[in-house]
Amino acid sequence: MDGLHLCAEWHDCAATALLRDRDTLREAGVRAAREAGLSVVGEVFHAFPEPGGVTGVVLLAESHLALHTWPELAAVTLDVYVCNRSGDHSRQARQVLATLRALLSPARVEEREIMRGALGRPPAGPPASPA
Repeated sequence: MDGLHLCAEWHDCAATALLRDRDTLREAGVRAAREAGLSVVGEVFHAFPEPGGVTGVVLLAESHLALHTWPELAAVTLDVYVCNRSGDHSRQARQVLATLRALLSPARVEEREIMRGALGRPPAGPPASPA
């Protein structure tokens, strides 16, 4: 499970029409993942009735991309998680995020990087003392 989890909240997106467009968002997510060199194994996108947000997931052999839009707020939340079991996919995850950020053009960006687990490896430093 060792990997990188990117979490993004994008506000005041200039591309507000895209926030309602399930098909374009699906195509953009799949294309961004493939162009970054990740392996798409499936996808599901759903458009909600007015105000018409979209929620979607692109399943990757390396993990996933999840996207949720709020057109009424001109906002998007997005996760890109890649496990690094077969190699370091961090660069590809960052590329997916950058590609979608450029497409949706947020004026305000909040992004975090979370390093996930290190199964099978001893923890760094001295062992924790029992409480």
